[in-house]
Amino acid sequence: ALLPVLIIFTWTPPHFWPLALHRRDDYAAAGIPMLPVTHGDEFTRSSIFNYTLLLCIVTMLPFVTGMSGLIYLATAILLNALFVYYAWRLKFARYKGIEMKTFGWSIIYLAILFAALLIDHALT
Repeated sequence: ALLPVLIIFTWTPPHFWPLALHRRDDYAAAGIPMLPVTHGDEFTRSSIFNYTLLLCIVTMLPFVTGMSGLIYLATAILLNALFVYYAWRLKFARYKGIEMKTFGWSIIYLAILFAALLIDHALT
């Protein structure tokens, strides 16, 4: 049970901070100390990228520990590659709307990742 919790814990920053970047001015106006408000956009973008790389490592743990098999592993590798792509674009190749696209992908990412974990467990 600890590995899914660790995955969600590691997933939360690169999931939520793109939304915080998108709504930075709203958080600042309301006096809510979100990361883009307290540390700036560039630091937040770097943090999203770094947490996404950490997430890639953490999501390999179910396979490494024998909790899952090749179905999960293949799915996790593909999903992680796409998440890194979004995080990289958010950090280095910015364009209008990338924050919300990254946020949206993170929701799909987690749903498919856990579905793969369940399917892998059911089939093996």
